[in-house]
Amino acid sequence: MIEFFQTYIERPVFNLLEFIYAAIPGHDLGLSIIIFTIIIRLALWPLVRKQLHQTKAMRKLQPELKKIKKAAAGDKQKEARLQMELYKEHGVKPFATIGTLIVQIPIFIALYQSVLKLIKDPNVLLTYAYEPIKNMSYIKELGSDITQFDHTFLGLVDLSQAGLGSTGIYFPAILLGIIAAIVQFYQSKMLLPDAKDSRKLSTILKDAGSGQQADQSEVSAAVSRGMIYFLPGVTFIFAISVPSALSLYLITSAAVGIVQQRRVLTEDEEDMKELSDEVTITIEETKPKPKTKKKKKAQSKKKRR
Repeated sequence: MIEFFQTYIERPVFNLLEFIYAAIPGHDLGLSIIIFTIIIRLALWPLVRKQLHQTKAMRKLQPELKKIKKAAAGDKQKEARLQMELYKEHGVKPFATIGTLIVQIPIFIALYQSVLKLIKDPNVLLTYAYEPIKNMSYIKELGSDITQFDHTFLGLVDLSQAGLGSTGIYFPAILLGIIAAIVQFYQSKMLLPDAKDSRKLSTILKDAGSGQQADQSEVSAAVSRGMIYFLPGVTFIFAISVPSALSLYLITSAAVGIVQQRRVLTEDEEDMKELSDEVTITIEETKPKPKTKKKKKAQSKKKRR
């Protein structure tokens, strides 16, 4: 299994990153990671777009799910059957949203392993590369003098350093960790439904303790709202504990994700506007046309006669 992962996932990821590093002017590792991440996110765009539409569809069905729960009156089998019928009617696949995550995790692990290899021994650029990449001019230069390899971002941030490591605190990596947490928070918040009428999880649990039956969809929504504050904290702790190259990947991935989410949300808003315009036109067409002044004058003459 490990050999399969190294051969078909880790090595292709490593070679793509090395190709970008060797091809771009300046041979900046940080810029290489940013370009690498953008390429991966764009390659995953069809899957990401499908996931976002599924997420939005699930969010819009929350009122209907509440009605189903009330109609089922505690009958779990009936509730499950009605939910599946609702999902089928609207073309929703509840577990389709995890597809992008499943694909991204191996890529992230492969990048992590690649970065560790580079930090431990830059000669891996020669030993782990495919033959065409070994023949690139800059890689040949590194072969004659491996000390030319630069693992910084714009010459300012040492991407091999962690925010908190054996050498102490490295503040540029801490800053990248903070940015990663902030961007991740904003990305998660974009997909949350409007929480004006939503109750806090503590309130739901308190009511459940007093004998009221908890609405599972309401509980799930409350947990999701809590997670947008919890996950950035986990992201920050992770980001400052690993080489800052991974923080740069997280920041870029989340930033591109925000752009992609905004595009899908904008498309949905335009669709809703078009639908609203169609309804308005239909209503206008069905309204009775006002009488003209000539018709009014003719009617008044008839009344005088």
